[in-house]
Amino acid sequence: MRSVYIAFPAPGKVELQEEAVSRPRPDEILCAAEKSLISIGTESYCLQGRFDPGANWESWVRYPFRPGYSMAGRVVAVGRDVTSFKEGDRIMAWTPHQQLFKLPAQKAYPIPDNISSEEATWAALACTTQLGVRRAAFQLGETVGLIGLGMLGQLVVQYLWLSGARHIIAMDPIESRLEVARAHGATHTLALDVKSARAEIASLTSDKMLDAVFDITGHPAVLAPAIGLLRRLGRVILLGDTPTPSEQRLGPGVVSNSIAILGIHGTMSPAHASEFNPWTTAEMTALFFDYLSQGRMRVADLITHRYAPAAAPDLYQGLLEDRSSTLGNIFDWSLL
Repeated sequence: MRSVYIAFPAPGKVELQEEAVSRPRPDEILCAAEKSLISIGTESYCLQGRFDPGANWESWVRYPFRPGYSMAGRVVAVGRDVTSFKEGDRIMAWTPHQQLFKLPAQKAYPIPDNISSEEATWAALACTTQLGVRRAAFQLGETVGLIGLGMLGQLVVQYLWLSGARHIIAMDPIESRLEVARAHGATHTLALDVKSARAEIASLTSDKMLDAVFDITGHPAVLAPAIGLLRRLGRVILLGDTPTPSEQRLGPGVVSNSIAILGIHGTMSPAHASEFNPWTTAEMTALFFDYLSQGRMRVADLITHRYAPAAAPDLYQGLLEDRSSTLGNIFDWSLL
């Protein structure tokens, strides 16, 4: 069998390439892609290829690089030892943008019948943002800020609303993203960059400032002014990993105000559930699907564009030039 996939052969270059795909091994399933979600921030950074020496990005992104990690597909063959899936089942997987793919059965997550394949592609980002909210050690009634309302930011808004935040103050200079955040639970929105937001935050909180703030931008200049939005003993959660951490600065107040800086990465879930931490990727995925089924989260309205895989070179070039007018971008593999 032959399969088409999207590749970054070198920084700034995008191609559709083809490879042979063999039958699944005993513990594997072979799947055909239905939809895959483009992580517009992460994949743009991967395409640019400008990383600090020693940064996580430098060790991860090796060219030729295969982007993508948010896939919904359908099982077309199963290995002889697989009992958890059968041909025709729909699954979500953390796998690159590709027409056909194999993976161990335990790394595939079943999609409920009432969840569309487009909605299911958001599960990878939903797990990452769940980890971020858990890392924040959020408590009922806290006032939380978010800086950056791209794909991750919009999901964090919804999780904070579900978790009982008193005020959710969303910050982004792009008005269309603020409108989406308001529709999903943000109680206040500020069309400001973070450096200009302090006075507004002070006014909205009666000078109490924020209990926690999420930096979801991946921009190195955001950390220092984000710290300035916090109360004493506040927490900043870095959910966006900058490719150039050498350019980040702490700014004043970290020690004197006893500020906690908490990083979180999408891979930081346990391999196996325990009484101390039951939240494996499988369990977080199932929770996200439950929230969608119950109508307590929505992602279908976060999808702004759909593309045939052949459009990948032009699509990624457009994202490098300006991604301000887009959120959820889907590759539709039925258009191949």
